[in-house]
Amino acid sequence: MKRVIAIIALLILGGCGGGEGRPEASGEPGMACTLSVRCDTLLYNIKRLDKDKTELVPEDGVIFPETTVVFYDGESVFNVLLREMKRAGIHFAFRSTPLYNSVYIEGINNLYEFDCGDLSGWMYRVNGGFPNYGCSNFELKPGDAVELIYTCDLGRDIGGGDAAEGQLLNDE
Repeated sequence: MKRVIAIIALLILGGCGGGEGRPEASGEPGMACTLSVRCDTLLYNIKRLDKDKTELVPEDGVIFPETTVVFYDGESVFNVLLREMKRAGIHFAFRSTPLYNSVYIEGINNLYEFDCGDLSGWMYRVNGGFPNYGCSNFELKPGDAVELIYTCDLGRDIGGGDAAEGQLLNDE
């Protein structure tokens, strides 16, 4: 039962509802946000990590350093993440979950949900807060700071424990 609850929470928190690519070009120039992907929590939980995965964890825990990236009107966190991971050649796995109208992030850099226990997986944070809905439902605004972070404890180890309990942080 605990694993089922963890899966549902990760679907909500790490999942990304809706589209998988860039919307049709509107002729508008691109806007900018920052994007980073990190798994530094694994450095503190390396003994819990699947032993075949330890070599995948960068020494500093940074998979994709904070980078200014371009996005277009109507794009979501998922749209940008998908494009930038492809561009950087970083393994990115997700699955569609039509029941929730979402796309669930399973793994980045071959680090997957549950690789570090039943409460581990990917969460996203925007401007310091953990939205409690899928990242493809989060429409980007210029200047947004987007982080994908690996959690080993359903968000509690990365400051997102309230999001796991259904409380939206820093909602604007």
